[in-house]
Amino acid sequence: MAAKSSRIRLYVDHPLAASERVALSREQAHYLFGVMRLDVGDTVALFNGHDGEWEARIIAAAKKNGVLECEAQTRPLQMPPDLWLVFAPIRKERTAFIVEKAVELGAARLIPMQTGFTQAANRLRQDKLQATALEAAEQCEATYLPPVDPVQRFGRLLDDWNPARRILFCDETLAGTPATLPTEAGPWAIFIGPEGGFTEAERDRLRGMNCAHPVSLGPRILRAETAALAALTLWQAHLGDWR
Repeated sequence: MAAKSSRIRLYVDHPLAASERVALSREQAHYLFGVMRLDVGDTVALFNGHDGEWEARIIAAAKKNGVLECEAQTRPLQMPPDLWLVFAPIRKERTAFIVEKAVELGAARLIPMQTGFTQAANRLRQDKLQATALEAAEQCEATYLPPVDPVQRFGRLLDDWNPARRILFCDETLAGTPATLPTEAGPWAIFIGPEGGFTEAERDRLRGMNCAHPVSLGPRILRAETAALAALTLWQAHLGDWR
């Protein structure tokens, strides 16, 4: 039987280079050999967030393990823009949706944030959200895996904020006013509040920062996950790598 060249992509925590051999985890072996029915001689695409994407051939296959050998780099590392998404967690499935779509839309770092109206932060599983980000990166053919940080409190996050990183602050109180988008390039972060928005004190804190730019997301009040996608799309089209 002829070997299969597949577009199956796997993230691996292992250096990638010509002739480098990569041992599979039990879960990866089950996926490739039990679910996707690949075998010795077939190829898959590997990336690790550092060395670009590599075509790797299966040289050993078993139910619980396997080995791949890198043959050729198919794409160099492609870094996303220096854009962070700082968001208040909401219900589990909707928070996972935010993480998944943020990776697809090119966020470089994801920071869950505990605000005054945040209700779901205590139930947040950082490892689960990182796994969601990994799956999204595999599916959207990214070569970089954005980190998902532990939850940080709003006040402490801003206490330590580097003013060189500008903030696009999505302010629901501006709904219905024209969206005046910034023009300055450089590192940015998008701040998205929870259901109910930011508290008045939190809005005042952000408005008092010289690096923060409040923006409207149109005439309607958006759900938190919709606001995150809308803001990422606006920024990417205006300042990011979609231009």
